[in-house]
Order: sequence, then structure tokens, then C-alpha cells
Amino acid sequence: MAIANREPITQKELSKKLFIDKTTTAKAITKLEAEDYVRREADSADHRYHLLYLTDSGREVVPKIQEALARVKDKTRKGITDEVYGLLLNLLDTVLHNLTDEEEM
Repeated sequence: MAIANREPITQKELSKKLFIDKTTTAKAITKLEAEDYVRREADSADHRYHLLYLTDSGREVVPKIQEALARVKDKTRKGITDEVYGLLLNLLDTVLHNLTDEEEM
């Protein structure tokens, strides 16, 4: 979904957005590319980077992924008010920021 939401995106940007190391991202992209969901193109502005795009097959599965994510979200929100859920997301965002803040490491 991260590629669909920010296409084109570099592998480096994708790694950063998903908090995944570059090696893991590269392996996942290679697999998605082999399955014809993603294609890589050299960035014309900077050939050191590859831009990632969804293929037609990749675009076809986006609605299915969105539906699956919506079901998971609905299940995890069961019995939680919008206010409490918003607070939870804010707290988790703060925790994530604290864990990824490079200045303090």
C-alpha cells in the first residue's frame, strides 16, 4: 500500500516510511517484482536510486488489500470509542517517534 499511496517512491523512501532496513526492503521488492506487482526504474534525476511503480497486476490487488486492512481495523477497534482509539494512535505515534529518533541513539 505504501507504493500505491506514494507512487513513484524510491526504495530508500519506502524503507524509511515502513521502518524497515534497506536489505529487507530490497528482498521484498525483488519478490514483488518477480510476481509482477512492482517494477523498478532508474531515477532519471539520480541514477543511484530506483523508483518503484505498481504494475497493472499490482494495481488490481490494491482494492483487495484495502478491504483486508479495513477488516483488520474494524476488528481491532471493536469496543473502543473513536476518542480512545485516537488517543491510542497518538500514543503509538509518540512511542514510534521515540524509538526512531536518531538524535538520541
